[in-house]
Amino acid sequence: MGISDEEWGRLQKAIDWPIPDQEISHLNQSTSPVHSTFSIVGLKESYKVGENISVIITARDHNKNLKRYGGDFFKAKLFNAELKASVYGEVVDHRNGTYSVALLLPWEGQAQVSVRLEHSSEVVQILKKYRESSFPRSHYNGYFEGLALNKTTIHEVVECNLKWGADGSWMKGDCCCEYKDIRTGTVWQCERPKELSCDKLVHHSYERLESPLHIFEQQLFTNRDSNSGRSKHNGTLEKCRSGMTTPVPAGFYLNDVWKSFVCHTRQFSPAQMGNCLKNKIVYLMGDSTTRQWFEFLERNVPGIKRMDLHTPPSGGPLMAVELKYNIIIHWRPHGVPLRFSKMPITDLHYISNDIDEIAGGPHAVVVFTFFAHLVFHPITFYVYEVAKIRQSVVALLSRAPETTVIIKSGNTAGQKVPLLTFQSYLNIFQSDWLMLQLDTVMREMFRDIDGVIFLDVWQMTSCHYLREHIHPRPVIIANEVNMFLSYVSPSCGLFNWILFHKENGKLTWSREG
Repeated sequence: MGISDEEWGRLQKAIDWPIPDQEISHLNQSTSPVHSTFSIVGLKESYKVGENISVIITARDHNKNLKRYGGDFFKAKLFNAELKASVYGEVVDHRNGTYSVALLLPWEGQAQVSVRLEHSSEVVQILKKYRESSFPRSHYNGYFEGLALNKTTIHEVVECNLKWGADGSWMKGDCCCEYKDIRTGTVWQCERPKELSCDKLVHHSYERLESPLHIFEQQLFTNRDSNSGRSKHNGTLEKCRSGMTTPVPAGFYLNDVWKSFVCHTRQFSPAQMGNCLKNKIVYLMGDSTTRQWFEFLERNVPGIKRMDLHTPPSGGPLMAVELKYNIIIHWRPHGVPLRFSKMPITDLHYISNDIDEIAGGPHAVVVFTFFAHLVFHPITFYVYEVAKIRQSVVALLSRAPETTVIIKSGNTAGQKVPLLTFQSYLNIFQSDWLMLQLDTVMREMFRDIDGVIFLDVWQMTSCHYLREHIHPRPVIIANEVNMFLSYVSPSCGLFNWILFHKENGKLTWSREG
């Protein structure tokens, strides 16, 4: 995996998760969202802003029996939809069937506690089993094009996938064309076309998802629900910079504005956004959630225009330019494996390779995210890829220490399709537990790298009162970008500059900033 045994041991400890101490054979033995309960410890009639409330969660099975072991994946938050306010709560597993949450009360008024069983401990055990198996949960297409002897064009579509692990290929024998990236060493495979040679691979796209779950496991996955209850009830922050730790909670929403506890963040007007990005080249890399940032800046920075690169708007790569302030913004998806619609294979670059091509400097801002499309593959492969990215980031900061490097954390995915009949199918792929595990690995592997900013959007997406979604809602994206700008230019927009100039012999003034 490109890391030491010592680091691998540390990563395994960081992502360690309790598992059931017994095999279950009946659904009734799994954790029940209906019979599991929570209570507020020492509930009072009213609280002061800044106080914490303690919540105890008690897990029970479908027979109402207390669970004797931990490992359930609960989510907790405090919110008020009318005030558009919410705050994240971290659930502590006591590994005996009980869990605790400390929830901060950061606003005046009513507050509602929400606790949701995302996955039972039995489901988490299934997720862990299939994550490391050789079963291909995600499939991909490779599109080959070339000329026949009679000069007519031949089109062939075959299945492709990652080559990884002790089992190697997901297909056996002399089955496949192999594409090994020279710098990362990552190997991508496609079934050998019947007529065309391996060098005729032109396009890539996602294909089907395949669930390994048998009927009993599917039944376990459908058990998720939420319960809620109600309760009644500032220090000075420094400028945003690298090296800052992320507390729990990292902030809270009020009137749909994220109030960070990490550093001093602001809400930027369109004019201020342009001023903050003046003379900057921004490289956004990763998936569709960084593309959401690109689209937000494209809509809000005055005068910025998207260049026509003759690429698909959803797949990119994309580029926007603003001439007055000399702003350039790039967006590009990461390399395979990637579940995007059909696009040229040459436009899919590994993040580490792209970072190696950036000279860096005070004008350069590099942002990457690398989570959502990796939940379909073994975590050992993820560690390998992150190690390559880390190596490239360290080299970039060595040759250009003034470069701004930001990792956008993973975000919660929610449910694309709310129908119960689809839940088991979606959760084996689109699991927030899998995403949280990758997020933990990324944080741990970059923990000691100076000069890197870890922008936590996990809490921002997990606690919002709106329904969670793999693509965060516009109000959340706006707050994420404001956090981003607060790091890129910490002093930007804090002051109004008064500019004096003459018009028709008279002294006039205007504000900027």
